[in-house]
Amino acid sequence: MAAQTYIAISELHPNFSHPRVLGIIIGKTDVKSFPDRKNIGVDRFTFSFTIKDSHDFFINGTAWGNDGYINGLSNSFNTGDCVIVENPLVTNKDPEKGDRFCPTTPSLYRLLVSEAHSQVSLCDDIGTIERLLPLLHLPVKDSRDFYSLADIVANGQKLDGTVINILAAVKSIGELKQFTTSDRRSGQRLEVKLFDDSVSSFPLVCWDREAIQLVQTLIPKETVLFIADAKISFDSFRSGMTASVNSKTIITVNPDTREASLLFSYAKEVSESGALDQDEKPEDMPVDSITDVYTVSQLKQKAQENPEPFFGITYSFISRLDLDSSVSKVIKARCSRCKFQVTEDAQSCTNLLCPGRDQALLATTGFDLLVDFTDHTGTLHACSLRSPVAEKTLGCTTQEFTSLTDDERTAMKWKFLLERCKIYVKILPSTKLRSGTRGLVLDCSVADPGEVKQHMSALLQRL
Repeated sequence: MAAQTYIAISELHPNFSHPRVLGIIIGKTDVKSFPDRKNIGVDRFTFSFTIKDSHDFFINGTAWGNDGYINGLSNSFNTGDCVIVENPLVTNKDPEKGDRFCPTTPSLYRLLVSEAHSQVSLCDDIGTIERLLPLLHLPVKDSRDFYSLADIVANGQKLDGTVINILAAVKSIGELKQFTTSDRRSGQRLEVKLFDDSVSSFPLVCWDREAIQLVQTLIPKETVLFIADAKISFDSFRSGMTASVNSKTIITVNPDTREASLLFSYAKEVSESGALDQDEKPEDMPVDSITDVYTVSQLKQKAQENPEPFFGITYSFISRLDLDSSVSKVIKARCSRCKFQVTEDAQSCTNLLCPGRDQALLATTGFDLLVDFTDHTGTLHACSLRSPVAEKTLGCTTQEFTSLTDDERTAMKWKFLLERCKIYVKILPSTKLRSGTRGLVLDCSVADPGEVKQHMSALLQRL
């Protein structure tokens, strides 16, 4: 195989005729479809990939075509494969359009692959493969440019919606969960628990099939990841920060860097000590995948019959909402590591089981309310309504709330007490430590009257 027959990514230019590029795939997205504006009723299909051929250079490529071609091409190679891309169109990047959603690359260009002109094939030369494989372990960003998990937790909602780099070890890999959205699209979700020397457990969520396939091959407690351009969000289910893989993300497995080597040694040490062997809490469902509707009495009945947490929707009135209590009873501080309630002036968490009890306190402040739901079948008492769900429901931030007068808080309270609401709730059955059915509000809004009538009619028929 003659090396001179391939053009290095660093030398690519739109003027090249029939270029051939050889490299290793370091990232790849799922296939997506879009309506063809030129042919009404016809869909076009596409996916993107990122290919690297040297220490410093890599480039994005995008394939477009019909269903059969694009899905066949996508299935022909995966992240970690060495491929030959023949006769792609080399074009300028457009930061305002598609390239906004692709990994950041040092190249000024991108590759366009089409069925009529291009071909992508696996490289079968062993010597070439062995030369390219080490590139998989080189992060695409500066190896020192990353947030520790403690940094993410400490910054809290200031990082909500941002894209950052993370260096962390894999603690555990969850089960793949399939779901159907409200508009009947199928989806999948897999959660990986990360850890480092500052935080013992932090969630990384994968939604795309390509990312899921990659992380399912990892070995927990023996793998370190450099995650370039992970999206950081505040998760209302957990009242804490989470990271997720998106179309810009490149995951480097076991990076060949000093920082990763130090973390790998730490991970091995704590794993052998047994410090990581703790039971994980069950994962939560995305709100848009919750479809089961219940009356209050049905929620209580199912909680008695089912020892596991479950999710549902109830159309009920909020019959208790103590917004006119003192601010200290409405807005509270919790430890960012274990969610234990703390005072804002505390130096460390007072929870004896907190993984960071010997470290400086990292706390988040937000709404923390107990609310009651009531419908024609009964009342569900003391359900938790916390930030940021509470902020969305009430339509104000904690800062705005503290500036309201007593009359304004009372008026806000009665706005909900007088209206039937659509409430997404996670039901937590009784335990040895806590008796009675408890609920965690995942979303709450004033319900549409027509929707209420339709669902209540169906519920009455089931009673």
